[in-house]
Amino acid sequence: MRKRTKKAAAPKDGPIDPALYDVLSAPMITEKATLASQHNQVMFRVPLSATKPDIKRAVETLFKVSVTAVNTLISKGKNKRFRGMPGRRSNVKKAIVTLAEGQSIDVTTGL
Repeated sequence: MRKRTKKAAAPKDGPIDPALYDVLSAPMITEKATLASQHNQVMFRVPLSATKPDIKRAVETLFKVSVTAVNTLISKGKNKRFRGMPGRRSNVKKAIVTLAEGQSIDVTTGL
């Protein structure tokens, strides 16, 4: 008969779930995003299927910061012409993440 042993508890800073990297597509570096950074806000482009709790968990885990709020918006795609042919740009979802006081993310360095 084998002895039962207790499983070791998973470390708190264990491996990061690879799915979290899919939640944040890219940081947005625009004039509006730069002005928002003065108010502890960071803007990210996210998939249309991403939810606010998913975005919050991804930012807190990947950047090791505390998030106080997440606001999202969907920018509707425009009808455009590509080489004379009518086409449509795809919809884009953006997330505005508000960080806790005194915390910041440097989006220019990457992960």
